[in-house]
Amino acid sequence: MGNREKLLDGALACLFEKGYARTTARDIASAAGVSLAAIGYHFGSTEALLSTALLQAVQRWSEEFEHALVDGDDAALPPEARRAAIWGRVIASAHANPALWAVQFELVTEIRRRPDLAEHFAGAQVAAREGLAALFDGIDPVAEPERARRVGAFYQALLTGVVAQHLMDPAHAPRAEDLAAQSDDLHPR
Repeated sequence: MGNREKLLDGALACLFEKGYARTTARDIASAAGVSLAAIGYHFGSTEALLSTALLQAVQRWSEEFEHALVDGDDAALPPEARRAAIWGRVIASAHANPALWAVQFELVTEIRRRPDLAEHFAGAQVAAREGLAALFDGIDPVAEPERARRVGAFYQALLTGVVAQHLMDPAHAPRAEDLAAQSDDLHPR
């Protein structure tokens, strides 16, 4: 493994352990077992290295989350049971990967300072909304693009809030069954 890969691995480890804002160049170099100068040589700056590592972390999160959410048996379940199963997997993911989820929340604050990151993730947001609409309600984004956008945005907002609650106060956060039971009252039409 070359210094570039070591730096990325070190930066990822620091992101998960310390977070974006608290990670320093010295932390990364130490975790990677390389000199501080290697950061400048391979990435130009610590910020560029952290951004690259953040993008990798988000990609890893996306892959793991997509894998965690999809279950071929869900389609055969009644709507409330399907939603409860999906919410159960969302909540399990939050508890199994808290550092990965925390990086997602840090990304939100970092995007405000870095328009290039916002541009990169704009398309991913659209795809996430469409995927959530299809997953929770079986909406085809090609056949019903506006409905998929609206319903997907609803689930994305709800998911973000649910995960945040489970990361901050899991004992009082909503359970999967609670979320699924509310679908009749809150479900977007």
